Amino acid sequence: MAKVELKQPIVQAIAEDIKGAASAVLVDYRGLTVAEDTELRKQLREAGIIYKVCKNTMMKRAFEGTEFAGLDEYLEGPSALAISKDDATAPARILCKFGAKAKALELKAGVVEGTVYDVDGLTELSKVPSREELLSKLLGSIQSPITNLARVLNQIAEQGGAANCTPAAAEEAPAADAE
Repeated sequence: MAKVELKQPIVQAIAEDIKGAASAVLVDYRGLTVAEDTELRKQLREAGIIYKVCKNTMMKRAFEGTEFAGLDEYLEGPSALAISKDDATAPARILCKFGAKAKALELKAGVVEGTVYDVDGLTELSKVPSREELLSKLLGSIQSPITNLARVLNQIAEQGGAANCTPAAAEEAPAADAE
């Protein structure tokens, strides 16, 4: 069996992983301890992110003709690839946060929704809240006026403010204006 035939399934697997992906981030993992690597993989897995250590030549072949081809110039030295299908900023967010603790982890570059970002760009993207966080903030801002209205109405009811709005009080009001 030729070497190309052996490598083809690996290239196909990478191509399948990046197909339809919202983002992919390249990192240099050299120097991570086993414990750090295990923790990083756990965090990425919990966020639904695919994390693979692959040969650069395999990644280059898989990236050909895709929006991820812009990562080719960053494929030097040992590389790992973090791929997210759903949350575009999740890999950058998790890797940047983890890299602050584990200094050995080095971000190289990434593609987020079709745009290639260098380390500085990924660092900025890592500050963007997740989709869930943004939705919860939006929901909170929508619910806030309703909650405040309910609170005010409840206070009026507790203070007996509703008692002043009886039909008898409404009938007396026009009579007071006639005098």
